[in-house]
Amino acid sequence: MKFTIEYEREDDGRWLAEVTELPGVLTYGKTPDEAIAHAKALALRVVADQLEHDEHSAALNDISFAMA
Repeated sequence: MKFTIEYEREDDGRWLAEVTELPGVLTYGKTPDEAIAHAKALALRVVADQLEHDEHSAALNDISFAMA
């Protein structure tokens, strides 16, 4: 499964990154790289939780990230 990360700068200067395929996976950072790293980490936590609770699909057997 490929996860897409969209990111943008907020009016207050913070960077916002979101994994579009996982509702609620939205993070902030001081830089684009920091926001993206936080989003990847949170996405992996969500996927790990799904795997742990047997709520996953076969698509989660192959995970990658792409920038949008």
